[in-house]
Amino acid sequence: LPFLPSLPENKILVAQSPLLKVDNKTATLICNYTYNGTGKEFRATLHKGTDSAIEVCFISWNTTKSSSNSTKEFNCQGAHDKDKVIFNLQNMSASQTDIYFCKIEVMYPPPYVYNEKSNGTVIHVQEIPIETQEPLSAIPLWIMATVTGVLAFYSMLITAVFINYWQKSRKNMYHQSDYMNMTPRHPPHQKNKGYPSYAPTRDYTAYRS
Repeated sequence: LPFLPSLPENKILVAQSPLLKVDNKTATLICNYTYNGTGKEFRATLHKGTDSAIEVCFISWNTTKSSSNSTKEFNCQGAHDKDKVIFNLQNMSASQTDIYFCKIEVMYPPPYVYNEKSNGTVIHVQEIPIETQEPLSAIPLWIMATVTGVLAFYSMLITAVFINYWQKSRKNMYHQSDYMNMTPRHPPHQKNKGYPSYAPTRDYTAYRS
Protein backbone atom coordinates (compact mmCIF):
# COMPACT_ATOMS: atom_id res chain seq x y z
CA LEU A 1 0.00 0.00 0.00
CA PRO A 2 1.60 3.33 -1.03
CA PHE A 3 2.20 6.12 1.44
CA LEU A 4 -0.66 8.60 1.58
CA PRO A 5 0.57 12.23 1.90
CA SER A 6 -2.84 13.38 3.17
CA LEU A 7 -2.81 10.81 5.97
CA PRO A 8 -3.18 12.62 9.31
CA GLU A 9 -0.39 12.22 11.84
CA ASN A 10 -0.54 9.16 14.09
CA LYS A 11 -3.01 7.44 11.79
CA ILE A 12 -2.71 3.79 10.68
CA LEU A 13 -4.30 2.36 7.57
CA VAL A 14 -4.40 -1.41 6.93
CA ALA A 15 -5.04 -3.18 3.63
CA GLN A 16 -5.64 -6.92 3.21
CA SER A 17 -6.36 -9.16 0.23
CA PRO A 18 -10.09 -10.01 0.16
CA LEU A 19 -9.70 -13.77 -0.34
CA LEU A 20 -7.10 -16.39 0.47
CA LYS A 21 -7.62 -20.00 -0.62
CA VAL A 22 -5.84 -22.71 1.32
CA ASP A 23 -5.44 -26.21 -0.12
CA ASN A 24 -2.38 -27.46 1.77
CA LYS A 25 -3.38 -26.48 5.35
CA THR A 26 -0.96 -23.51 5.33
CA ALA A 27 -2.01 -19.89 4.90
CA THR A 28 0.15 -16.78 4.66
CA LEU A 29 -1.84 -13.65 5.37
CA ILE A 30 -0.12 -10.32 4.68
CA CYS A 31 -1.31 -7.14 6.40
CA ASN A 32 0.00 -4.07 4.57
CA TYR A 33 -0.14 -0.91 6.62
CA THR A 34 0.72 2.77 6.39
CA TYR A 35 1.77 4.81 9.41
CA ASN A 36 3.26 8.31 9.52
CA GLY A 37 3.65 8.75 13.28
CA THR A 38 6.58 8.46 15.64
CA GLY A 39 5.68 5.20 17.35
CA LYS A 40 8.51 2.91 18.46
CA GLU A 41 6.66 -0.06 19.95
CA PHE A 42 3.96 -1.86 17.99
CA ARG A 43 1.61 -4.76 18.32
CA ALA A 44 -0.17 -6.51 15.44
CA THR A 45 -3.00 -8.95 16.11
CA LEU A 46 -4.92 -11.31 13.86
CA HIS A 47 -8.60 -11.73 14.77
CA LYS A 48 -11.15 -14.27 13.50
CA GLY A 49 -14.87 -13.75 12.86
CA THR A 50 -17.04 -10.91 11.67
CA ASP A 51 -17.03 -9.41 15.17
CA SER A 52 -13.26 -10.09 15.62
CA ALA A 53 -14.12 -11.98 18.80
CA ILE A 54 -11.37 -14.58 18.52
CA GLU A 55 -7.74 -13.56 18.79
CA VAL A 56 -5.68 -15.95 16.67
CA CYS A 57 -2.16 -14.70 17.26
CA PHE A 58 -0.12 -11.55 17.74
CA ILE A 59 3.33 -10.11 17.28
CA SER A 60 4.96 -7.31 19.26
CA TRP A 61 8.07 -5.47 18.20
CA ASN A 62 10.16 -2.40 18.75
CA THR A 63 13.42 -1.09 17.30
CA THR A 64 15.50 -3.93 18.77
CA LYS A 65 13.40 -7.10 19.25
CA SER A 66 10.12 -8.81 18.52
CA SER A 67 8.02 -11.63 19.98
CA SER A 68 5.13 -13.66 18.65
CA ASN A 69 2.56 -16.02 20.13
CA SER A 70 -0.70 -17.76 19.22
CA THR A 71 -3.68 -19.33 20.95
CA LYS A 72 -3.95 -23.08 21.50
CA GLU A 73 -6.51 -23.54 18.73
CA PHE A 74 -4.14 -22.20 16.07
CA ASN A 75 -0.59 -22.79 14.93
CA CYS A 76 0.33 -19.25 13.97
CA GLN A 77 3.52 -17.22 13.87
CA GLY A 78 3.82 -13.54 13.10
CA ALA A 79 6.65 -11.62 11.48
CA HIS A 80 7.03 -7.96 10.58
CA ASP A 81 8.74 -6.21 7.74
CA LYS A 82 8.75 -2.65 6.51
CA ASP A 83 5.14 -1.55 6.11
CA LYS A 84 3.70 -5.04 6.50
CA VAL A 85 2.99 -7.82 8.97
CA ILE A 86 2.98 -11.46 7.89
CA PHE A 87 0.93 -14.12 9.70
CA ASN A 88 1.79 -17.75 8.88
CA LEU A 89 -0.95 -20.19 9.86
CA GLN A 90 -0.24 -23.91 9.66
CA ASN A 91 -2.26 -27.11 10.06
CA MET A 92 -5.51 -25.33 9.32
CA SER A 93 -8.76 -27.25 9.06
CA ALA A 94 -11.88 -26.62 7.01
CA SER A 95 -13.74 -25.62 10.17
CA GLN A 96 -11.42 -22.60 10.48
CA THR A 97 -12.72 -21.08 7.25
CA ASP A 98 -13.78 -17.56 8.22
CA ILE A 99 -12.95 -13.86 7.80
CA TYR A 100 -9.78 -12.61 9.50
CA PHE A 101 -8.86 -9.05 10.43
CA CYS A 102 -5.50 -7.44 11.11
CA LYS A 103 -5.24 -4.94 13.92
CA ILE A 104 -2.09 -2.84 14.32
CA GLU A 105 -1.52 -0.75 17.42
CA VAL A 106 1.08 1.82 18.47
CA MET A 107 1.88 0.96 22.08
CA TYR A 108 4.59 3.56 22.79
CA PRO A 109 5.09 6.47 22.94
CA PRO A 110 1.68 7.99 23.57
CA PRO A 111 -0.83 8.62 22.20
CA TYR A 112 -2.13 5.08 21.74
CA VAL A 113 -3.19 4.57 18.12
CA TYR A 114 -4.73 1.67 16.21
CA ASN A 115 -6.19 1.24 12.76
CA GLU A 116 -9.83 1.36 11.87
CA LYS A 117 -11.30 -2.02 11.04
CA SER A 118 -10.25 -3.16 7.60
CA ASN A 119 -12.33 -5.12 5.10
CA GLY A 120 -10.65 -8.33 6.26
CA THR A 121 -9.54 -11.45 4.42
CA VAL A 122 -11.71 -14.51 3.93
CA ILE A 123 -9.49 -17.56 4.42
CA HIS A 124 -11.12 -20.49 2.68
CA VAL A 125 -9.61 -23.77 3.86
CA GLN A 126 -10.56 -26.45 1.36
CA GLU A 127 -11.33 -29.99 2.43
CA ILE A 128 -8.58 -32.47 1.60
CA PRO A 129 -9.89 -35.62 -0.13
CA ILE A 130 -9.84 -38.72 2.07
CA GLU A 131 -7.63 -40.56 -0.42
CA THR A 132 -4.81 -38.03 0.00
CA GLN A 133 -5.50 -37.37 3.64
CA GLU A 134 -5.06 -41.00 4.70
CA PRO A 135 -1.61 -42.61 4.70
CA LEU A 136 -0.79 -44.93 1.83
CA SER A 137 -0.58 -47.88 4.19
CA ALA A 138 -4.21 -47.50 5.25
CA ILE A 139 -6.39 -50.41 4.05
CA PRO A 140 -9.86 -49.57 2.67
CA LEU A 141 -12.78 -51.07 4.54
CA TRP A 142 -13.92 -53.27 1.64
CA ILE A 143 -10.48 -54.87 1.37
CA MET A 144 -10.48 -55.63 5.09
CA ALA A 145 -13.96 -57.15 4.80
CA THR A 146 -12.88 -59.30 1.82
CA VAL A 147 -9.75 -60.52 3.57
CA THR A 148 -11.77 -61.31 6.72
CA GLY A 149 -14.29 -63.28 4.67
CA VAL A 150 -11.58 -65.27 2.88
CA LEU A 151 -9.84 -66.05 6.17
CA ALA A 152 -13.14 -67.16 7.71
CA PHE A 153 -13.86 -69.39 4.70
CA TYR A 154 -10.44 -71.02 4.85
CA SER A 155 -10.78 -71.48 8.60
CA MET A 156 -14.08 -73.32 8.08
CA LEU A 157 -12.54 -75.37 5.26
CA ILE A 158 -9.56 -76.38 7.36
CA THR A 159 -11.86 -77.26 10.27
CA ALA A 160 -14.03 -79.45 8.01
CA VAL A 161 -10.97 -81.24 6.59
CA PHE A 162 -9.63 -81.83 10.09
CA ILE A 163 -12.97 -83.24 11.30
CA ASN A 164 -13.19 -85.50 8.24
CA TYR A 165 -9.65 -86.74 8.78
CA TRP A 166 -10.36 -87.32 12.46
CA GLN A 167 -13.49 -89.37 11.69
CA LYS A 168 -11.62 -91.49 9.14
CA SER A 169 -8.84 -92.08 11.66
CA ARG A 170 -11.38 -93.30 14.20
CA LYS A 171 -12.92 -95.69 11.65
CA ASN A 172 -9.48 -97.09 10.82
CA MET A 173 -8.81 -97.61 14.53
CA TYR A 174 -12.10 -99.56 14.90
CA HIS A 175 -11.27 -101.74 11.86
CA GLN A 176 -7.81 -102.51 13.17
CA SER A 177 -9.21 -103.52 16.56
CA ASP A 178 -11.70 -105.86 14.81
CA TYR A 179 -8.90 -107.49 12.84
CA MET A 180 -6.93 -108.01 16.02
CA ASN A 181 -9.89 -109.69 17.72
CA MET A 182 -10.48 -111.95 14.71
CA THR A 183 -7.20 -113.90 15.15
CA PRO A 184 -7.95 -117.65 14.64
CA ARG A 185 -8.37 -119.79 17.71
CA HIS A 186 -7.83 -123.59 17.87
CA PRO A 187 -10.89 -125.83 18.14
CA PRO A 188 -11.68 -127.14 21.63
CA HIS A 189 -10.88 -130.79 20.71
CA GLN A 190 -7.24 -129.91 20.07
CA LYS A 191 -6.61 -128.61 23.56
CA ASN A 192 -6.07 -132.10 25.07
CA LYS A 193 -3.50 -133.19 22.53
CA GLY A 194 -0.06 -133.78 23.86
CA TYR A 195 1.79 -131.78 21.28
CA PRO A 196 1.74 -128.08 20.92
CA SER A 197 -0.86 -126.58 18.73
CA TYR A 198 1.80 -125.25 16.46
CA ALA A 199 3.57 -128.65 15.98
CA PRO A 200 3.27 -130.07 12.46
CA THR A 201 1.02 -133.13 11.98
CA ARG A 202 2.88 -136.37 11.11
CA ASP A 203 2.21 -137.97 7.82
CA TYR A 204 1.68 -141.70 8.72
CA THR A 205 1.05 -142.71 5.18
CA ALA A 206 4.79 -142.78 4.63
CA TYR A 207 5.16 -145.89 6.85
CA ARG A 208 2.50 -147.93 5.12
CA SER A 209 3.60 -150.72 2.86
